[in-house]
Order: sequence, then structure tokens, then C-alpha cells
Amino acid sequence: MSAGTYAPRPGAAPLLRMIAAQTALETRMLLRNGEQLLLTVIIPALLLVLFSAVDVVDTGAGRSVDFLAPGVLALAVMSTAFTGQAIATGFERRYGVLKRLGASPLPRWALMTAKTLSVLVTEVLQVVLLTAIAFALGWSPHGGPLSVALLLVLGTAAFSGLGLLMAGTLKAEATLAAANLVFLLLLVGGGVIVPLEKFPDAVQSALGLLPIAALSDGLREVLQHGASMPWGDLGVLAVWAVLGLGAAARFFRWE
Repeated sequence: MSAGTYAPRPGAAPLLRMIAAQTALETRMLLRNGEQLLLTVIIPALLLVLFSAVDVVDTGAGRSVDFLAPGVLALAVMSTAFTGQAIATGFERRYGVLKRLGASPLPRWALMTAKTLSVLVTEVLQVVLLTAIAFALGWSPHGGPLSVALLLVLGTAAFSGLGLLMAGTLKAEATLAAANLVFLLLLVGGGVIVPLEKFPDAVQSALGLLPIAALSDGLREVLQHGASMPWGDLGVLAVWAVLGLGAAARFFRWE
């Protein structure tokens, strides 16, 4: 008995095509979610416009937008790579989506890769939008694009690892509450809107070790002060990235 001929030929698609398709799906789902858009796009944009136009916080010498724009870019990375990803992945885990996807031809590591690529695509859109708004407000950035790109990539890796760790170990409701609480706390105490110098000396050093503070400070050193490569901030982000991604890989539960 001869083997039949089927079109299309049955079997798994090539790995890169599966990752690309899953990345596109993850990106569309994120952009269609109104709550996620509020968190990742609208809130950072409103904060940038509001605090640049209204002299509420003393941001030091120079224009407020020069201080605020790098911090809001850091906030956008955190909102997408940490808060948004943690909440979305936590509920996918609760509803059994991750379990079913894990049983598909798409390897589990490839699924996590697709989620990370989706975060990067969303961040590119965020950076373009926020940069356009900042330019409209009179922003004049300095520094090189390589330093900025390296900071954003390491910041994404650090926050993505922490977000996946939270989503893979806590219940969905706990992830929702914890991720939003962390977002608010880091917005206030991470050097995004309020300079770390405004906090008591006893806590400045501890706050400076937070990933959001390292990313905000590193971007500000490059874009506001023209630094070539903020190695200290890059080192802090690298440590958080290694710890976060390592812990997520070790403790993530798929169901």
C-alpha cells in the first residue's frame, strides 16, 4: 500500500516560522487589550506631558522634559516587560493557555522567546511615540544610540525575568495586585518623576540599586548629560537580568 500524498504536508512548521507567528499573535493580543494600552502607552505619555507642562516636581536645573523623558522611557520598559507581561502571563497560566501551548509543537523556550520578542516590538512603538512627544515638548537629547539601546535591552531582560518569575509562581489575582503595586511604588521611588536626591540619604543608595532607578539614571546620564557608557547602571541591570531570568527559568510553573 503506497503512502498517501497530502497538501499541505502534515507536520510542525519550521521553528523560526512558529516563533514569528507566536510573536505576531502575542503582539496583536497586547495591542488589542485596552487595559494594557492604558498601562504601557497612555499613562507614560500623560505623565510626560503633565509633568513637563506643569512645574509640580523640582527636577533641577534645565528644562523639565530633559529630566523626565529618560525616566518615562524607563517607565515604559517596566510597564511592558514587567507589569503587562506578568499580568497577561499570570492569567494565561491560570486559564490553562500556557499548559496547552506547552503541549504544542512550539517548544516552551520558544514560547518564552516569542513573548520576549513581542515585548521588544511593543517597546519600539512606545519609544517612537514617547520620543515624538518629547521632541514636541522641546526635548534635546545627547549621547549615542548604542548606549541607549544597550540600556533598554538590559532593562527589558531584567524586568522580563522578574515579570515571568512573578507570573510563574503566584496566583493570577496575586500577580495582578502585586504587579500593579510594584509599578506604583517604583514610579514614585525609582527616580522616574522624582529625583533620587529628593529622598533621605539613608535610602538613596538602596533605591539606586533598583532596576528602574538604574535604567532611569543610565538613560539620563546618556541622554541628558551626554555620557558615553554608564557602566555602573549597566552592571546593576545585568545583575538583575541574570538573577531574574535565572530564577524564572528555575521556578516557573506552567500550571
